[in-house]
Amino acid sequence: MSMRQKVLTGMALLLVLGVVVWSVVTVPEAPPAHTEPEGPQLMTYDNNIISTEKNGKLLWELAAEHTEVDVNTHNTTMTGITGHFYGEDGRRADIKAAQGLYDDKSKNIKLTDGVEVETSDGARLTSKEMEWLAKEEILAAMGDVRMTREDMLATGERVESSDAFSKVKIIGKAHIEKGKETARKIAEEQGKEPGKQN
Repeated sequence: MSMRQKVLTGMALLLVLGVVVWSVVTVPEAPPAHTEPEGPQLMTYDNNIISTEKNGKLLWELAAEHTEVDVNTHNTTMTGITGHFYGEDGRRADIKAAQGLYDDKSKNIKLTDGVEVETSDGARLTSKEMEWLAKEEILAAMGDVRMTREDMLATGERVESSDAFSKVKIIGKAHIEKGKETARKIAEEQGKEPGKQN
């Protein structure tokens, strides 16, 4: 082997060795393992409406200023709520609440932070919380419940109704007042004359 061939062979070996070293040193790092994001994955909406029907009839509908839906559970958190619950006889209960939660599995609703209800036949109700129990189709107001209608004032810890508060069941510390004096007090609170509807 001539000197020239030795030099060329040496250079070829150095070149191959350089390529091997370069390829080992510059191997890219494996991408990090995919991890699920921590906490719930949420879709958010503004001015959204959710509702439920049964046999083609609307049972309830709730509009919220802001809504968050958990992508995995489909549970819905709402703020700034206004809505309606409908009785089979055509009565309607108009509801306002600061916050609410719709549970997708049970189809129950829980409204909180000062619930106000006014029915289409003139009853008014306030409570700390309210639940819609889907399986039983019952509205239940809880916590400092106060209900008025014409000449009747009812208070209790819990008030349940299956017909948009036309008929109610009062549970816990139930107290009912009726009569002209009660009608006068209710009218004064509502800023109208006794016996007249606004």
